[in-house]
Amino acid sequence: MIWRWLKNHQGKIIGIVGGLILFSYGVIMTLQPENFGKVYAAYGGFFVVSSLLWGYWIDKKKPDKFEILGSVVVLIGVAIMFYFPR
Repeated sequence: MIWRWLKNHQGKIIGIVGGLILFSYGVIMTLQPENFGKVYAAYGGFFVVSSLLWGYWIDKKKPDKFEILGSVVVLIGVAIMFYFPR
């Protein structure tokens, strides 16, 4: 919503609501009972991929090979953090 507010010059209400949602999400992440670093890493990895999907489906921008490669690298990093034994 913040992006729409900035990009399309929509009303201040859109920006305020978007800011509140973003702020709330940041607070909710800190309330997770699991190891926060792992939860946040997983969120980051899937955020990268979902951002590319959003751009493809909503903004009609096809990701280039480096964006795809980068998202694969991020997901491999998340898998290493989660699944490799310590």
